[in-house]
Amino acid sequence: MEEITIKDIARLCNVSVSTVSRAINKHPDINPDTLKQIQQVIDEYGYIPNNSARNLKRTESNTVAVLLKGITNPLFTSMIRVFETLLTRHKYDLLVRQVNYEEDELTAAQELVKEKRLKGVIFLGANYYHQENAFDKLKVPFVLSTVGAISEDPDSSRFSHVSVDDEKESCRAVRYLIEKGHRQIAILSAEARNSSVGKLRMSGYLKALKEAGIPVNPNLICPVSDDLEHYSMANGFFTTRKLLESGEKVTAIYAVADVLAAGAYRAIHEAGLHIPEDISVIGFDGIDLCDYLQPKLTTLAQPVDQIAMATFEQLYDLMEGNGQHKNIIYEGRLLEKESVAAI
Repeated sequence: MEEITIKDIARLCNVSVSTVSRAINKHPDINPDTLKQIQQVIDEYGYIPNNSARNLKRTESNTVAVLLKGITNPLFTSMIRVFETLLTRHKYDLLVRQVNYEEDELTAAQELVKEKRLKGVIFLGANYYHQENAFDKLKVPFVLSTVGAISEDPDSSRFSHVSVDDEKESCRAVRYLIEKGHRQIAILSAEARNSSVGKLRMSGYLKALKEAGIPVNPNLICPVSDDLEHYSMANGFFTTRKLLESGEKVTAIYAVADVLAAGAYRAIHEAGLHIPEDISVIGFDGIDLCDYLQPKLTTLAQPVDQIAMATFEQLYDLMEGNGQHKNIIYEGRLLEKESVAAI
């Protein structure tokens, strides 16, 4: 059902719009029975009064929203800390809104803009591949952060974007495994079907195999379960356990996020195997957790603080009317630690 309006409430309660408005604003002249009836409809349909519309002439919102896909990914936690520090320094308020994987982040952003009269929006882990001109519907400044390298898109000059080149860096991670002699390389692929980041990291995996002349084994492509949070240790654990139980020969696992790699560790250990003696593991992101795993996780690290700071600076300039759209692509860094062995 479409979002219910104050007119819908009036129709359902068989009262005037002004009566509903007075009830919402807690006017004392409302009949208690009428107030109770209106409140029941509001509760049933989940109506949220548009406070910003009522306060339109009285106040100007100074709130920036971060729309987050992948709330269990520690990478985003680090970035939000940077945003909070910078926004507070510049007298902005921060609103964090989780977006489910099946939810359209643009629709969520438009609703928030209407409800909270946002000053700006940051998308973290969003899906870049929307219908043509879809971003034009968002009428406040926004920046796409960590959503895949899109600088070659001819329409990308219409918005700002900050990330690493996910395909390139993913390819580099898999090349590293191949250079160590691995050919049976599995990939834990998060949401590869519909996410720009997932697609690009999968593309990098396939590109590295092709360059090395290694045939693609579809049994080693392991998409995570839709029944769990995609970027989570639990999904890494269950996906890896399923792979190991299949009996498919595998010498290395490439997890497209470090949290998935952490889950893979447990599945490998429970199977009585050792890292890296029996199976090598490499991750992607470079979160602090990598140094606390045993053995320490080799990973392709993103420059998280730089990405977060550049994202804020882009948005701040746009909100202040001083900026132009930019696409900023950072280099990743391969951190060689203890979880990959040569064959």
